[in-house]
Amino acid sequence: MSASIAGETTSHDDGDLTIVVATGVEALAVRRLVPRARVLVGGIGLRSLDRAQLVTQVVLSVGVAGGLATELRSGTVVVPAQVGREDGELLATDVAWSAALEGASRRLGYPTVTSPLLSAAGLVTGTAARRAWAARGFAAVDMETALLAAAGCRVAAVRVVLDTPEREISGAWMRPARAALDPRRWAEGVWLAGATPRCAARAARVVAAALEEVGISSPASPRPHWSRGRRGDARAGG
Repeated sequence: MSASIAGETTSHDDGDLTIVVATGVEALAVRRLVPRARVLVGGIGLRSLDRAQLVTQVVLSVGVAGGLATELRSGTVVVPAQVGREDGELLATDVAWSAALEGASRRLGYPTVTSPLLSAAGLVTGTAARRAWAARGFAAVDMETALLAAAGCRVAAVRVVLDTPEREISGAWMRPARAALDPRRWAEGVWLAGATPRCAARAARVVAAALEEVGISSPASPRPHWSRGRRGDARAGG
């Protein structure tokens, strides 16, 4: 096994990988396009992930993210060379898999960046907060990838920008069932219901194209594997 924090791996494995997503929406997108993938739904911030299930050498963190840099629009694909934590530590993603994902995204014609991804403990909202992290070089933010990168696996990520500084979403969506009952959140909810599946599908297309390019048709085991960790998570945003 090769730790992703070293960032030195230059070859692909023979399909021994797991795809980790935060939400059911993201999992559905992956399952449609990579039906034989081993998919773990870890919940927001991996709060429901059973880490004992991370048994493969390679872990791909797949899904949506919040944009930090003002020039990034919703739909931009982020394949980070590094992922950072709020304490300032930067972890390198796997070189070979990051290159495969970046190449696939560009071949598909998607706007693609490789700037660092921030993994935060909560949603980063508000112009000031986003600008502050963007000024430190981060393109986008999720809540999961750095946790995976610190686990000793070979980790790569493909995250598609959902919300942006110009298209904010409320932190209330950390609790989607409650937010959906709040009339003040309904307009956001309608937008999320359309944009989240589209962005998740774009991330899944990049994964599918990368796997095809490196000659992997079955990323894990001979049979499809579907896991939701210890408990499900139905949140639509990320």
